[in-house]
Amino acid sequence: RCSRDWSSDVCSADLDTGVQLGRRFRSLKLWMMLRHIGASRIRAVLREHVRLASRFADWIDEHPDFERLAPAPFSVVCFRAVPAGTGWTDAQLDTFNQQLVDAVNADGEVFLSHTRLRGRLVLRLAIGNLRTTETHVTRAWLALQRHATALSRLDPP
Repeated sequence: RCSRDWSSDVCSADLDTGVQLGRRFRSLKLWMMLRHIGASRIRAVLREHVRLASRFADWIDEHPDFERLAPAPFSVVCFRAVPAGTGWTDAQLDTFNQQLVDAVNADGEVFLSHTRLRGRLVLRLAIGNLRTTETHVTRAWLALQRHATALSRLDPP
């Protein structure tokens, strides 16, 4: 273990003493899921995740303050907030979207990730939990709209 101030030259962490995460071990996780819920249930869950992502992408496309920046053929939607009528630069929009993802994640109700796509900061909604339902995706969408509205009323980033 490392000292609290990280002054030790030699540190060990519990993650360094576990099973090696090679190809065979990763395939064990899939095998366990197949045995536990079956291939037909996995297919149904994946179909539902794609449907939920498509629905979320439709909400993004229909809203004047958001834009989708990539196709969403699977269960990940890449988008950003672009508050209508602001005329903000890409740098200001990047700052705004960073503030938006930070605000949404600070609530702790949903978790969004972000990345850079063609030089722009992009938010990502990834649907992947077996228990994710349309209610969860709707809550994420409502949280995004609520925080984007509140942030856009502040001074430009």
